[in-house]
Amino acid sequence: MEQQAGNRGEIRDFLAGRRARITPAQAGLPTSARRRVAGLRREEVAVLAGVSTEWYTRLEKGHIAGVSDGVLDAVARALRLDDDERTHLFDLARSSRHASRTPSRRPPSRSSDVEVPPRTQWLLDSMTTSSAFVRNGRTDIVAGNPLARALLAPMFGSATIDRRGRPNIARYIFLDPGAHDFFVDWDAAGAATAALLRAEAGREPRDRALRALVGELSTLSPEFRSHWSAHDVLMRHDGVKRLRHPEAGHLELAFQSLDLPLPGRAAHDLIIYTAEPGTPSEDRLKRLADRD
Repeated sequence: MEQQAGNRGEIRDFLAGRRARITPAQAGLPTSARRRVAGLRREEVAVLAGVSTEWYTRLEKGHIAGVSDGVLDAVARALRLDDDERTHLFDLARSSRHASRTPSRRPPSRSSDVEVPPRTQWLLDSMTTSSAFVRNGRTDIVAGNPLARALLAPMFGSATIDRRGRPNIARYIFLDPGAHDFFVDWDAAGAATAALLRAEAGREPRDRALRALVGELSTLSPEFRSHWSAHDVLMRHDGVKRLRHPEAGHLELAFQSLDLPLPGRAAHDLIIYTAEPGTPSEDRLKRLADRD
């Protein structure tokens, strides 16, 4: 990850990666046996977006600051970006525009330093049959209810927690060997977590703590480096999580991510894990709650 806001390398790698995954046949373009690459050429993206090849080439090289929303939309359609990828492209453009202006004296957001208001903690504690916690964009767990602490006990007990005893999901997944046992689908968890961090990097390119985290993970984890280089993005992560809990055993839980407005610009999500009624996972989750 480049260490400055609105960097051109990030834009170049993201657009080039999306271009490489689309075949001419998928885009409705003629194909030739003499093609050197499987994906689209720059001139083909330019045709699909309705711009000149020179203009798109300049865009892919990172010159995005003055590009209109309408043109970004056209490029997003040409590259078949999903909603999260489209949002990421617009975040990169916004960051570049801000970077081209006089730097603000306001310090960048420090999402890990935001304390949740008491009413948010009350909300978490009122959920007695579901695990609920607040996660910031860097995947720090900044608050949780008792069942979240019990469910994520391996994470809270990991050597990767910060000096305040708070886990960071990405650091746990990629740097604690025990994560491979805890997350049944460890590969999927790693890919999703790296994609969440990539999206956050587009939103908050000046976040020094985020850059430090990415640098640490890139240095220490080959798996993270592989996921990071894919430039995949996720704005929200919902679905089913399968865990191998040291006390409760195998758990298959549905989880939902909800935007949680908190003071400051930093993004926070409320994450809720729950079990399908009538399943063994529900019984095991209840026993875990009773132990707490």
